[in-house]
Amino acid sequence: MTDVPPVGTATSVVARLLREKKEHIAQLWADQPLFQAVFTVTRDEAVEAGRAVLEALAQVAESGRVDDIAAPGFAMIRQQLAAMSTSRTRSGLSIGQIDREVGALGAAPAEFLEDASGDTDERVRARLLWSELLATLRVVVIETALQENREIVERQRQQLLEMATPVVKLWDRLVAVPLIGMLDSARSQVVMENLLEAIVEHNATMAILDITGVPTVDSLVAQHLMKTVAAARLMGADCVISGIRPAIAQTMVQLGLDLGPVTTRATLADALELALERQSEQAKGIAPRH
Repeated sequence: MTDVPPVGTATSVVARLLREKKEHIAQLWADQPLFQAVFTVTRDEAVEAGRAVLEALAQVAESGRVDDIAAPGFAMIRQQLAAMSTSRTRSGLSIGQIDREVGALGAAPAEFLEDASGDTDERVRARLLWSELLATLRVVVIETALQENREIVERQRQQLLEMATPVVKLWDRLVAVPLIGMLDSARSQVVMENLLEAIVEHNATMAILDITGVPTVDSLVAQHLMKTVAAARLMGADCVISGIRPAIAQTMVQLGLDLGPVTTRATLADALELALERQSEQAKGIAPRH
């Protein structure tokens, strides 16, 4: 029986083949969907990207760390293929589709390894090593695509939060935030940020936080609302909270929250009437009433 070549031999075979056939493989890769869809300006860009990835894979093969996604050579691959998988993700491809596109890159090197010189056992070892290297490459790309998906979801969530917390200019120097739906800490933070930005943008002296459409408020959200009122005052705007439901009022009382410093009104109409009265009094130089 022929002795199986040591691992070091297989790694050198794979690394040498990737370098010797780099140009040919890069040309074949340039016609693959993963490269075609990203490098759309010139084909030379796709070929150059293929060369860079092949050189990095050769470095990983030489290191013998073909199953280690933290191997040094994968750092460059992450940068190159990460940008490509990100582009494919944004184009609407699923993780499975991206994985299949990356897997398709293995065909050309595998074919060259099949035809490589050397005894049968050495070629088998080299093909197995290449398969393991390709599998690790797929893990790197999938990991990157998943991270991109998480970032896309987070950006969309942030956008939805901002869309769900609009600040409306009701009158000269008077703004309002009509809140509808559940409030959590993240959305409460967006409310504060949007309101403070609107106070600056519209040079507002009055702001109304209307929570008529908010079904419940927990202690953390209630504290956020109190902080929002305090922050608005620091920006030079009085803040009125309107539309506190009976259940929310009971919750605030049970939590022992001191609403003494906060002006409240039963409805948005009442709050608007108060705000206009205060603006009128300020214009006349009369001290505002609570």
